[in-house]
Amino acid sequence: MMRWRLVGSAVMLTAATVGLLGGGPTAQAAGAQTSGAKTAGAQAAGPLPVFTDGQGLTVVDQPRWVERSERTFVFTVRTGEVPTYSVLDGQDPNKHVIMVTLPEGYGDNAGTRYPVQYHLHGHPDRPNTRMNLQMFEESTAGGVPLITVAPNGSGRGWYTNWVNPPAELRPQNWENFHLNQLIPFIDANLRTISTRDGRAISGHSMGGFGAFHYAERRPELFAYVGSFSGGLDLLNQAQRVAVIGTTALPMSGVPTVPPDAIFGPPVWPLDGVWNSESPAQHVEALRGMGVAMYTGDGGNLAEVPDKALIEKGARDTNLVTRDYLVAAGIPHTFIDYGNGSGWAEGCTGKHAQAPCLVADMKHFVSLLMETLTHP
Repeated sequence: MMRWRLVGSAVMLTAATVGLLGGGPTAQAAGAQTSGAKTAGAQAAGPLPVFTDGQGLTVVDQPRWVERSERTFVFTVRTGEVPTYSVLDGQDPNKHVIMVTLPEGYGDNAGTRYPVQYHLHGHPDRPNTRMNLQMFEESTAGGVPLITVAPNGSGRGWYTNWVNPPAELRPQNWENFHLNQLIPFIDANLRTISTRDGRAISGHSMGGFGAFHYAERRPELFAYVGSFSGGLDLLNQAQRVAVIGTTALPMSGVPTVPPDAIFGPPVWPLDGVWNSESPAQHVEALRGMGVAMYTGDGGNLAEVPDKALIEKGARDTNLVTRDYLVAAGIPHTFIDYGNGSGWAEGCTGKHAQAPCLVADMKHFVSLLMETLTHP
């Protein structure tokens, strides 16, 4: 359990432990508030905002508080970039749920603008989970001046513009939806710091891939990027198999899709998109940006072996990415927390564990507050 921090070309090793990531398929969706007081001990953010259509997004459902929170709300939109998608249980294929956590006292400080963290969920998951609610609110409790936005990425969207979407799902332009539409929409409807130095992106598992991919594609948008056990190397054959597996599994959403729908054929010489969109080999675009990666080693492989093996595989891709960052001399934080025992109670180094994920996000938010412009 060591924390590696690269500064320039020097590597410093300090005793520390870290967290993994979480929010897997067992995570429950956070429901809309119908009655009751706000979460105990939390400071309300003020009245709910009212959103206006724009930037290619149509507001279907206006914001409503989730659970008993008065800082976190959900709303839904439609977009022509992803007009319909493969759905998990309870999802509407014609609506995209987006969950937002506001800073404490947001409504009391009408002239104050805040930085934004966009957080991308994993596979097969959704943005409005109780895990995300806990993660976002605990990491910004006590007056941390940060807005957190979690968009829908579908159970298998993979945060890219699909190469060969099936006819019934065309188009599947997740990258266009999130980068060209959602970011300016949030800037237009909330009091954000709408410049690069007020914006970060993070994600876990599939979302960790998405965060690095988006940051590399559009480095002018983000001052910091973070991956929590993300699959960062599409040249890794095990990760290719995992991506293809998500296309065929009903648990990733229905309808299922052909294996070449997302990145095209996965075999040489037809795998050009797989290669060009692999984050590990394209870290040069991250120069000048804050970069952080978190991973465990799976812990005891005999305990919850599926989660252990997934985390071990994610770690392999993070090590490759770390090596490319080191070779390029790009400053970054890489935290390999091993079996997680020293990071958070209940963290055992496996994939999608709640205690690890909450601790992970708290650490990442502390990095953001050292870097992003904020009140």
